[in-house]
Amino acid sequence: MTGSTTAAVTGATGFLGSALCERLLADGWDVRGLSRPTSDRGDLEGVEWYVGDLFDDETLADLVDGVDTVFHLAGIGLWSAGPETVYRVNADGTARVLEACRQGDVGRLVFTSTSGTRRPPDGAEVADETDVAEPIGAYQASKAEAERMVDEYAATGGDAVTVHPTSIFGPGDEEFTAQLLAMGLEPTMPAYLPGGLSIVGVSDVVDGLLLADERGTNGEHYVLGGENLTYNQAVRRIAHAADGTPARIQVPSLAIQAAGPVAEAASAVAGVRMFPFDRQMASLATQRLFYTSRKAERELGYEYRPLEDHLPETMAWYREEV
Repeated sequence: MTGSTTAAVTGATGFLGSALCERLLADGWDVRGLSRPTSDRGDLEGVEWYVGDLFDDETLADLVDGVDTVFHLAGIGLWSAGPETVYRVNADGTARVLEACRQGDVGRLVFTSTSGTRRPPDGAEVADETDVAEPIGAYQASKAEAERMVDEYAATGGDAVTVHPTSIFGPGDEEFTAQLLAMGLEPTMPAYLPGGLSIVGVSDVVDGLLLADERGTNGEHYVLGGENLTYNQAVRRIAHAADGTPARIQVPSLAIQAAGPVAEAASAVAGVRMFPFDRQMASLATQRLFYTSRKAERELGYEYRPLEDHLPETMAWYREEV
């Protein structure tokens, strides 16, 4: 890339967004980042910051106008906000981004959704882009609606590609990554979860985002996944590679499923949603949510590396920060 190639990144201060910005800068892009006034912009020197949010129309218009690629990563989950806010940010916020792109001089939009809008059908081991699932919870519903709007944008004169990362692992992630490492390293974490998931390194997802921009077909969706592992397999491999103490007891699936109705009842009594957890989400947490990235591999040249390849950098961050 040359310095004349410009990207706009929403969610630029987040876990994935900051990794993407670092890579874009290293590759010679000019990078514009959207940041709320209170967000920690870290060490992202070289980013031109546009201070505002997804509902600041003037800032959004300035952010995207004249760029080669808009990487729309901004979003929020149920651990951070209630269902109404989650839906507003993820769905309505995407609508604002798309409107800014329509009104401005914009090249391609690369939208980062979630693998959660797809699930393995009954009897199948893995899901692909065609396995569209009924959304569970406000987060999946908001992302599904955002995908619909991006598809419509691509079909009506825009240029857009949607990617679906699976469970992202890497330095800087204090949620999934920190929890998984604790299960593989810490004697104080005796139990691991049932079920399994597709674990992908953050650097591999960044590669996938850039490949989607360069090679993706307008209007298409691409799963950016990694290794399909049960939690037991993942924590044992982490422990073996990092000389840790793996959790040895599996939390019973019935215990997790029973917690769903309890969370629902607590929320009903309090009159607010106290936990981002209900019986449907509890059932989902016990399943093996495995995915295939064959389409991205075939059409984009996407590749992912094994879990162990991402451990040295991630472990250094974990020991220092967590």
